[in-house]
Amino acid sequence: MSHLVISCDPVATKACSHFDPNCDSVASRADKPCPFQRNSLLEELESRGVRLTAQRRAVVEIIQEADCHLDAASLLELAQQKQTKIDRATVYRTLELLKKLRLIDELDLMHLKGEKHYYEVKTRREHVHLACFRCGRIEEVSIVLFERLKEQIAAHADFELQVSRLEIGGLCRNCRTKEPKRKEMPRDHRVAC
Repeated sequence: MSHLVISCDPVATKACSHFDPNCDSVASRADKPCPFQRNSLLEELESRGVRLTAQRRAVVEIIQEADCHLDAASLLELAQQKQTKIDRATVYRTLELLKKLRLIDELDLMHLKGEKHYYEVKTRREHVHLACFRCGRIEEVSIVLFERLKEQIAAHADFELQVSRLEIGGLCRNCRTKEPKRKEMPRDHRVAC
């Protein structure tokens, strides 16, 4: 059996430099492995006997190496730079295969830019996505509190959690500091979106 390559998720690790530079997370400690570690998709597929055409391999490599969350259109564009004969159907079939094998996550991210879905390689631990409505930046956070919340929900409902996602929309630190301060409206006059 081959040794699976494990790397840190570049989407999650590029934002903060005040944690371990090799794999940062608020939940990462020297005595615990990084929650953003992920296995090699190519090795996972090969170990499961999945046939890898040149086109499928190109799509998988792009997802694996992405330094941002990709939607299907972006994935197709990048894949066509590697393999000009890749079509939209190949991208969608590959995404469906990876989702079916539970190797990637499909994220809505609160309709950040229209009704797009974004894709990322599954990491060792589920994490929270923070989506900035103004600049589109997506931050990933893994905190012990999220793990405890899932445990409490499972215990309270006597439910076996298998998947959990938490996406939060708002303004990132940079956009918030650029925005002029607004007066709070009285509570009964706020408009719900």
